[in-house]
Amino acid sequence: MPYINIRVTDEEVTAEQKGQLIAGATQLVVDVLKKNPQTTHVVIDEVPIENWGVNGKQYLGAKK
Repeated sequence: MPYINIRVTDEEVTAEQKGQLIAGATQLVVDVLKKNPQTTHVVIDEVPIENWGVNGKQYLGAKK
């Protein structure tokens, strides 16, 4: 049973975008690993932007 965890910053990711991520990630494991999509689980975690870092620095992107 594949388990896919996607982490994104909490910068207004829409439900439609999340649906596209879930569908795309599921299709990828079906195509590459020949896994059953009915047993493939995808979880999207939204991380507060202030808890994200890049290049050794706290990332403070375009959060409203």
